[in-house]
Amino acid sequence: MGSMVTFASNGGTADGYLARAEGGGPGVIVVQEWWGLVGHVRDLADRFAAAGFTALAPDFFHGAKTDEPDEAMRLMMGLAMDQAAKDVAGAASYLSGVEGVTSPTIGVVGFCMGGSLALWSATVAENIQAAVGFYPAMPWERMQPSWPNYAGKAAQIHASEEDGTSAAPGVQAAVRAIEEAGGDVQVFDYPGTHHAFFNDDRPEVHDPKASEQAFERTVTFLHERLG
Repeated sequence: MGSMVTFASNGGTADGYLARAEGGGPGVIVVQEWWGLVGHVRDLADRFAAAGFTALAPDFFHGAKTDEPDEAMRLMMGLAMDQAAKDVAGAASYLSGVEGVTSPTIGVVGFCMGGSLALWSATVAENIQAAVGFYPAMPWERMQPSWPNYAGKAAQIHASEEDGTSAAPGVQAAVRAIEEAGGDVQVFDYPGTHHAFFNDDRPEVHDPKASEQAFERTVTFLHERLG
């Protein structure tokens, strides 16, 4: 359904996978897990396109990918936050200009490492209006979010039981900060789920029922917030 594209990123360039909704639709950035821009992430972009969005999945690891947890950890820890911020802002700017994008603002949805990056993205790009984080899993200290930038914006968080549910300190810190900034935030718990329950490439943790419910909530939220 989609194809690889190159977009400007603060004086440089970055690559991403772009999937277009038939007839156009709101713009949504899809942020990878720590494995990189693997087939699962491209499939997710296609799935969001089928749900009525124009979806861009940036390659935050700039070509690197893996299926080994130790290597994924190394890639995640090596991610430069300043470059990630530039890539997010560049992706949002690029997506706003893609033909067929119908929304004046952009949404972001991410998973695991990408869940935290998605929530963070609303603090680094003015035109990102709505962010969805699935089981966000990176410490906020590395990102140093400017939470006041959430004023007038909205977030949705999907928490697994294995990660401590919505009571986990990192989730609670984000909720408090977004609300204090004047933003709206929704939080959903999924009893009995493992971390990465949405990843259908990992049958040992995938939960089909929870995934379907979370996807429906995400699609509804993004359509409502982006128009």
